[in-house]
Amino acid sequence: MKLASATSVDVTWPSWVLVVAAVLVPGLLLAGPALRRRYPAAWWLLCGFPAVALRVVQTWRPLMAGCGLAVSRRPALTVVSGLVGKGAPPPQPRVPRRGLIRPTSGGFVLLVRLLPGQVPEHFVKAAPAMAESWQVHAVRVTSWKPGIVRIVASAVDPLADPQVPKQRGPGHLLRVTVGALETGAAWVVDLRRVPHWLIVGATRSGKSTLINALVAGLAPQPVALVGIDCKGGMELSLYEPRLSALATNREQAVRLLTALVDLTLDRMSLCRAARVRNIWGLPDKERPVPVVVIVDEIAELFLVASRTEKDEAHAAGTALIRLAQLGAALGVFLVVAGQRVGSDLGPGVTALRAQLGGRVCHRVADPGTAEMALGNLNPDALKAAQAIAPEQAGTAVLASGDGWERARSHLITEADAETVAAEYAHLTPVLSELHVEP
Repeated sequence: MKLASATSVDVTWPSWVLVVAAVLVPGLLLAGPALRRRYPAAWWLLCGFPAVALRVVQTWRPLMAGCGLAVSRRPALTVVSGLVGKGAPPPQPRVPRRGLIRPTSGGFVLLVRLLPGQVPEHFVKAAPAMAESWQVHAVRVTSWKPGIVRIVASAVDPLADPQVPKQRGPGHLLRVTVGALETGAAWVVDLRRVPHWLIVGATRSGKSTLINALVAGLAPQPVALVGIDCKGGMELSLYEPRLSALATNREQAVRLLTALVDLTLDRMSLCRAARVRNIWGLPDKERPVPVVVIVDEIAELFLVASRTEKDEAHAAGTALIRLAQLGAALGVFLVVAGQRVGSDLGPGVTALRAQLGGRVCHRVADPGTAEMALGNLNPDALKAAQAIAPEQAGTAVLASGDGWERARSHLITEADAETVAAEYAHLTPVLSELHVEP
């Protein structure tokens, strides 16, 4: 009796646990909708993630078998098991070994070790089936290490309404949060890490909105903004109070770019005299101000109709390439944007593209532009960019040497851009060497 009594005590839940459960479960059910609306990340960690993680564990083996990712045991082992077990069922097929399921702010991440003979593409093809089985918005599979893939699941579409926290103060130098990634993380453009960017997109695809968000984030920082807008300044003139220089036609652009090249050469001499490899090695008081050059509609710089225009286009292209080659170490950064960027604009565009390590591709009107932006970095990124629908304004595929992501920029309107430029106009550095005559 004592043994039975002891056993009974061991398996009986303490009364306080039952009371807590009786109060907590109905409370979560009642407060769940409000919690989900007001604190989506907290709701996901408390309620959503445990349920989805349990679903992943329960469906892992049948899902792998159904997607053709399970491997049968050796036939000889099957025969032996049948003889020894006297008709017992054969061993279950091997499935890829799954790592821990780690939650993110709006989904989860897990690593999977491939079985012999498997390649990451097998799991990429199975991603839609995983999303359907686990009842999540999307699943993306990427190669993590040799023999290991990384599965990232999003419970909801984080690009439906990206919420970017309001920036307070100047923040980190040359680092701007411009939107949200498909993983739910913030989309951050860090010019110190990836110094030069190419942004492409058709009309009303979100290209101008992204530039607005980038300028709004850079305006409070101690940097110089320089604009080149050969469409008469229709786009970049919104930021004119915060611009240290603005060129509105190709002739002005050539002079401004030439002045920027001279500026980088002067900074090169300064670094050489101080025996440092870049301006970041200089003392704070001696370090020149960083310069961010925004070029809107790059095609206007390269399209030619006469011999004079051809010479101007060649000069502009050469200057841009030199800035891309020298600028990262000398504090000059390029953001080049355009509706159409193709090899038909001349070899200068292809040479410039090779120097722009960061790429952002919105919906484009021709596949050649998407190919120019992403084709040499990642074929999967190119396919994702070509799948962006017209109604998905602001959605883009961004790629660099580190990989690629789907993202959506935060909505910054033209009125917002004008307000930000006027608010921080007093921070505009005066660079007399960049003055452009009208």
